[in-house]
Amino acid sequence: MRIRSDSFEHRQRLPAQFAAGQATADGFGFAPNRNPHLAWDGVPDGTRSFALLCIDPDVPTVAEMVGQAGVLIPADQPRGEFVHWAMVDLAAGLREITAGSCSDGVVAHGKAQPAGPAGARQGLNDYTGWFAGDSAMAGDWRGYDGPFPPPNDLRLHRYFFRVFALDVEKLDVPARFTAADVFAAMHGHVLDEAVIYATYSLNPDVTG
Repeated sequence: MRIRSDSFEHRQRLPAQFAAGQATADGFGFAPNRNPHLAWDGVPDGTRSFALLCIDPDVPTVAEMVGQAGVLIPADQPRGEFVHWAMVDLAAGLREITAGSCSDGVVAHGKAQPAGPAGARQGLNDYTGWFAGDSAMAGDWRGYDGPFPPPNDLRLHRYFFRVFALDVEKLDVPARFTAADVFAAMHGHVLDEAVIYATYSLNPDVTG
């Protein structure tokens, strides 16, 4: 199975329109937060649905350093994962998601009913936890919400878009499902997987 995007080149920078954060005249703020275009082919026989995940594996593990003035997060700091998108039950005949069709703008408290392909279900992304203590933003963040890496981070972040071909029509996940629920439910049902990734940083000294 193969995957491509008209929105970005594999292993290259993600345009800011597909991110949640961008540089502004007075620092940093929200970006257009549109989902990128994705298309896939070479689907194996027996595919009954797809699942889609977008995960950043380059998230700092010392939260107290994030955004601190005069502090730089070293590139070699141990890293964790941050989920930006979890979607299941995409129809077996689907081969493309158009840019901006599932997310177009940042929604305070998260998107209650994010747009998406017919029949698909979209789970919680990790902004749900990140904004949990912020009364202006807290809520269930569903669907796609793009990159907003710490501006003081010295590591270039990568964003992996992973499409899984499954041998089941519906995944057994709860209503408020997470990527962890998707991985658990997919076990033993994955026929094939295709992966593409983009990079992003808000630190002007980080290149690549």
